[in-house]
Amino acid sequence: MIDIINYDDGNIFAKILRNEIPSEKVYEDNNVYAFKDIRPQAPVHILVIPKQKFCSFDDFVTRSNDKIIASFFKTIKKIIDQENLIDGYRLITNIGKRGGQEVPHLHFHILSGKLLGKIVP
Repeated sequence: MIDIINYDDGNIFAKILRNEIPSEKVYEDNNVYAFKDIRPQAPVHILVIPKQKFCSFDDFVTRSNDKIIASFFKTIKKIIDQENLIDGYRLITNIGKRGGQEVPHLHFHILSGKLLGKIVP
């Protein structure tokens, strides 16, 4: 499991949250920030991140309470509805090196806008 000890305040998402790096905002509230991916893998590719310092899904679920967890996922659904993704979407998070996580800050990808097909290794 990845834990808070590995959180790097210099990661790109931490810099985006501090407005040190520009991003194209899709949604923002007190706890969540969502923005367009700069290397989209689909016509719609939105990254959703908590504003708190969580390294991964494991870290988030371990250190958060049920109210915070539920609120985060309801916010993801709110973004999906806001973007009118009625034809479907894919929701992905990567955990750890073997899971393909590149940035050590919890983030979910919302992909949509085309037939996404099977996930192939």
